[in-house]
Amino acid sequence: MTIFEQAPNTSSTNRPVKLVYFAWVRERIGVPQEEIALPSSVVTVRDLLHWLKERGEGYEHALQFPEVIRVALDHEHAEHDEPLGDAREIGLFPPMTGG
Repeated sequence: MTIFEQAPNTSSTNRPVKLVYFAWVRERIGVPQEEIALPSSVVTVRDLLHWLKERGEGYEHALQFPEVIRVALDHEHAEHDEPLGDAREIGLFPPMTGG
């Protein structure tokens, strides 16, 4: 059984996900995307943002105001209190402006 075949459980230890960064979030973190294993303590979008912020200077700079960061779980917009669930791809991007 692979990790993706396990029963849906947001508390799985070291669940791999692909993170994709856009615009100035990408520039500040320094990579366009990465695959990482999430610890079991990362359950919601908010948990993810706070956990990422602790990963280093670039992350801290990009996420210094996590409340403004927009997030998509498998290409669907998500609020910060939403559980990550079984999302395999998570996009992080700055607020959009219209015009």
